[in-house]
Amino acid sequence: MGKESMEEGQLSNPLLNVKDRGGGGHSGDEGSKIFISRQGGTSHDPESDDESSSVTTMLVLTTLVAVCGSYVFGSVGYSSPAQSGIVDDLGLTVAEYSLFGSILTIGAMIGAIVSGKIADYIGRRGVAWWLDLGRLLVGCGMGLLSYVVPVYIAEITPKNLRGGFTTVHQLMICCGVSLTYLIGAFVNWRILALLGTIPCLVQLLGLFFIPESPRWLAKIGRENECEAALQRLRGENANIYKEVAEIKDYTETLGRLSEASITHLFQWRYAHSLLVGVGLMVLQQFGGVNGIAFYASAIFISAGFSGSVGTIAMVVVQVPMTALGVVLMDKSGRRPLLLVSSAGTCLGCLLVGLSFIFQDIQKWNEATPFLALAGVLVYTGSFSLGMGGIPWVIMSEIFPINMKGSAGSLVTLVSWLGSWIISYSFNFLMNWSSSGTFFGFSCICGLTVWFVAMLVPETKGRTLEEIQASLNPISENT
Repeated sequence: MGKESMEEGQLSNPLLNVKDRGGGGHSGDEGSKIFISRQGGTSHDPESDDESSSVTTMLVLTTLVAVCGSYVFGSVGYSSPAQSGIVDDLGLTVAEYSLFGSILTIGAMIGAIVSGKIADYIGRRGVAWWLDLGRLLVGCGMGLLSYVVPVYIAEITPKNLRGGFTTVHQLMICCGVSLTYLIGAFVNWRILALLGTIPCLVQLLGLFFIPESPRWLAKIGRENECEAALQRLRGENANIYKEVAEIKDYTETLGRLSEASITHLFQWRYAHSLLVGVGLMVLQQFGGVNGIAFYASAIFISAGFSGSVGTIAMVVVQVPMTALGVVLMDKSGRRPLLLVSSAGTCLGCLLVGLSFIFQDIQKWNEATPFLALAGVLVYTGSFSLGMGGIPWVIMSEIFPINMKGSAGSLVTLVSWLGSWIISYSFNFLMNWSSSGTFFGFSCICGLTVWFVAMLVPETKGRTLEEIQASLNPISENT
């Protein structure tokens, strides 16, 4: 469904046909530096690419402000290191604590439902203002930002840097998780719950200084502001003509089509994108990540290992592996990292499941706690390398600008629904069968390897317009 042609750099969509516009002081030579024909093939001027693909101070600042709120995603994991304290202080049953651990995801689903439309109406940057209200309903704020942050970063970043920069969203989530685990071993759970407000305040102030998404500005017809925002992001002396022309041509053609609605999303032309976006989110969540993240301490204790030592070990593994994923994202590509990551999570869950089997049959009792620790660490490291961040990167890349609102809301809703199901049911599953729970997760992670190999396209090194035209063929006659 378009994967082969995209991987070969072939484009068959007439929307991407960027020519010299003959204005604005640019010569015909400049306008012809890129031409994507109907028959396929892309010719680039490497020097022109370099001018608009460098890392600028504004790009770094904008990305850092955007991901500040991502820390909150990780900080909600305080339910893991603080589980025993919360249960003892408040006398919660398993069902009551499971509801507490998972209720944020219900709020996130509410936020996910409205996130796409809000982002389309008030812009990518403006949605983060909702985070102030999101402190009262943290889940809603998380649902909004889980869609807006990766989409915003993807839309402001040059194609050769997009993967790494977008994955910083996951790195900040990882830092939130890791610092929460670490601090949670030493402070009261109430203090731990309040610490997430600090990055939110930083983000709130930073929003005054960062530009809006150029692609969103082009979509709503503010072309001068689109060019100004892109110039700020690429640097004062960067040649942005080619990138602006490509954005405008693609956006103008889409604008001549009928206004997209949620029902349009289920047309055949979007089937591949929808299957990839939704499929990756389902597999990411049902691979068990939130069960392990929310209740890691209880898992270690059940396996006969120290909960605090185990969670600190997770911190040691998690941050470096996520950082490695950021570095490799635009070098090795999305697909290889996803394949390695999903295979590693499959192995990690298998090891934990085996540790509980050996514990049940009273075999190798001294070794089983360390087998459980090894399994959780393999899972955590592997997930951090790819499956944690790449589904969000791909989600932000594969949908055309006229469908991003509806598609983003749906994909984000699916992610948070899966998160709620796993985080709520995990304790009950563990009471039913600890080994069976992890063997089930292992099977789903194994299925992820097949899914990635068969269906997920490589998006490294292509502009958003190239990716979307290849995956979602649209003609002006439709």
